[in-house]
Amino acid sequence: MRGIRTQIDGLITGLQPREMAAMSLGLAHSLSRYKLKFSPDKVDTMIVQAISLLDDLDKELNNYIMRCREWYGWHFPELGKIITDNLTFCRCVRQVGDRTNFATFDLSELLPEEIEADVKAAAEISMGTEVSEEDISNILHLCDQVIEISEYRTQLYDYLKNRMMAIAPNLTVMVGELVGARLIAHAGSLLNLAKHPASTVQILGAEKALFRALKTRRDTPKYGLIYHASLVGQSSAKNKGKISRMLASKSALAIRYDALGEDTNAEMGVENRAKLEIRLRRLEERGTKRISGTGKAVARAEKYLHKSEVRTYDPFGDSTLPFVPKKRKFEEVEVEEAEAETPVKEKKAKRVKIEEVLVKEEETPVEIEPKKKKKKRKSETVAPEEPAEEEEEEPSTSFQVETPKKKKKKKIKEEPLDDY
Repeated sequence: MRGIRTQIDGLITGLQPREMAAMSLGLAHSLSRYKLKFSPDKVDTMIVQAISLLDDLDKELNNYIMRCREWYGWHFPELGKIITDNLTFCRCVRQVGDRTNFATFDLSELLPEEIEADVKAAAEISMGTEVSEEDISNILHLCDQVIEISEYRTQLYDYLKNRMMAIAPNLTVMVGELVGARLIAHAGSLLNLAKHPASTVQILGAEKALFRALKTRRDTPKYGLIYHASLVGQSSAKNKGKISRMLASKSALAIRYDALGEDTNAEMGVENRAKLEIRLRRLEERGTKRISGTGKAVARAEKYLHKSEVRTYDPFGDSTLPFVPKKRKFEEVEVEEAEAETPVKEKKAKRVKIEEVLVKEEETPVEIEPKKKKKKRKSETVAPEEPAEEEEEEPSTSFQVETPKKKKKKKIKEEPLDDY
């Protein structure tokens, strides 16, 4: 094609250079449109602008409603607690105005009967301050702005839903209108989003957390804008990462089919969503079959699963006291008390006997000691060798008997010195 374009002057003769340049430019544009499957119906710029405006409207509505509730709360503070819906609150204030008109005004079109009765009762005993007519007029004008912006927001949301079904029907079926539009807006266009791999689609919108995790060497995020999809919201906390990964892979296929395919049906998106729902159900039920593959083989982790058994409730575990039957005879109680008293008496008798034995043992060595000393003194004058024999025969009953041994040995040693 490039050779034909460079040699087109020689192939086609009789044309002016200006006409040739215009023809070549038109041919290049038509070829580019054919390659990119470009059509005026598939204008993703409208989606980018619509979703951006929708987010801005949500922020402005929140600010306006907060200001309206706070402003009118000085005049009728009880109304904000009774009516929780923001749009209904603004419509009631717009129709009634001053709180004194609530008693005579019919609010059956806006409120149920019970809430209407509560509002009228609270208006009679309200603690709010009195305001002028000029203040009420400004509050009513603010309520008009809130009502108009909320109505325009619903209209814009319907427009965005229709454009998403026309431009990216498969992506809309997979993740929803708002999430799909935010993905397209974040990438810049549908074609740029189709160039991204599934791993990028999964964390699209969490770039700041990704680079922070890479810098600090921590775990990378598992999901970005895709976290707000309905399938991820239905899963439990431990399965959100798996579901977001599977949803991103199927969404990447749907995006490429919508951007480069010729068909505008959503059959592929419906099939992939049904598969994801089945897989999510298996994950939640902790099935024994594999999620990927044929699904016929039993998972290896089955032997590690704990199968809980059905057990009945045991009421005896509620109390820590011993179980005693209600029909218990008094005689059994008396017998047990008598048996409990007998071992106490036996213990006391044993203690008395032990004390008597100890007293006798203490008295016996006191009587033996003076006899030993007298014998030893007499024996010292007669023969110095006899006390040693007597000591071997007599058992040592106390520690006091050992003391005279040392004295005797000293005397024995001293006697041979006198002989010299």
